Amino acid sequence: MNWREIYASKLKTPQEAVKIIHSGDTVLIGHAAAEPDGLVNAMVDYAVEQDLRDIHIVQQHDMGACKFFEPGLEKHFKYSSLFIGARSRNYVAEGKGDFVPVFFNRIPDYVTNMDPAQVFLVTLSEPDEHGYCSYGLSCDFAKEAGERPGTKVIGAVNPNMPRVMGDNFIHVSNLEAIVESDEPIHEHSRPVIGEVEEKIGANIAELVQDGDCLQLGIGAIPDAVLKFLGNKKDLGIHSEMISDGLMDLYETGAITGKRKNIDKGRMVITFMMGTKELYDFVNDNPAICMKPVSYVNDPFIISRNDNVVSINSALQTDLMGQVCAETIGLKQYSAVGGQMDFVRGASASKGGRSIIAFGATTKGGTISKIVPFLTQGAAVTTSRNDVDYIVTEYGVAHLKGKSLRARARALINIAAPAFRDDLSVEFEKRFGEAL
Repeated sequence: MNWREIYASKLKTPQEAVKIIHSGDTVLIGHAAAEPDGLVNAMVDYAVEQDLRDIHIVQQHDMGACKFFEPGLEKHFKYSSLFIGARSRNYVAEGKGDFVPVFFNRIPDYVTNMDPAQVFLVTLSEPDEHGYCSYGLSCDFAKEAGERPGTKVIGAVNPNMPRVMGDNFIHVSNLEAIVESDEPIHEHSRPVIGEVEEKIGANIAELVQDGDCLQLGIGAIPDAVLKFLGNKKDLGIHSEMISDGLMDLYETGAITGKRKNIDKGRMVITFMMGTKELYDFVNDNPAICMKPVSYVNDPFIISRNDNVVSINSALQTDLMGQVCAETIGLKQYSAVGGQMDFVRGASASKGGRSIIAFGATTKGGTISKIVPFLTQGAAVTTSRNDVDYIVTEYGVAHLKGKSLRARARALINIAAPAFRDDLSVEFEKRFGEAL
């Protein structure tokens, strides 16, 4: 059979496709923008209708409707999150689901070896003339999960999912079932960049040089940084993700990738979230190279490029330089994601720098994010042995290679002025001298 005949033979309704799911199965959900709501809804309805029990849902960063969170479905579904999102946050905090700590670069190993899925539900692009569908906006763990023997892939083939180039394809012959969908692809709106983010962005931009290879996350601070880089030359991109702000910088000509040692001239990423404008930009764009997260986030691979600059955020930092980026006390707020992958990759890169950036306060200026001690129960995301630069709207603290005394002094200098006196009292108590 040619690929079109294979495609036709596998074409099913969502209700037919999910009948391969059984009680006790582990079902992996496509990451972020690749979450297929129609298939998920059909699975939930089928599980209730057939009274299926203990279906284990594994998911990283929820962006869809997550119908399995509805009250009364707990006997049908168990839930494990690899990165807490807006919908899963309270569900896990209430004890209805679980969180699994894991570095992003190790998630392919988790979903193929440690907790292998029997079924994988994922949104795909339409097939090209050779019968290959793109994983689109989320290559990450999808490529390896889709190639695992024993995992049945149900693809929601969607004309709205961009065809993103790279090592990011699956042939229709490798799909267990195909469901055609035209539901909108999940979007992440552009963040509002305020005065604090502008100042942080300007401070970080001073640390970026021509020819640097950048990794940035998503949100107001990364987009603010990008606003200040239009005068740079030959920047490269090797980043777990990109968002709309990077597209704007690319259009200025500042990004060429000419000085990269590997993947020269291409923006290497593993997933993305943004607006339809970004999705249109990456569609069939040869400047974009999507690869599995086991490659993109491998610290050794990252370090092969010189002058890697990683820019990540945090919720709290103590006076030793321990960074918490994922919990508020014991409450899991997000996850490590790729922060440590890139902190260590940048550290091992010749000329590399890793930057942790955040606004100095939260809750309307009433709580300092630079604290004597992390909140009880808080997870240490980036250790004091790994931390390099900390940046707030009040300046830059370079901690790598500094003593605890010098670190505390530098961090207090970039804390919000309203909290510096209290932090200075702790400094004197700890080090036996006035600041």
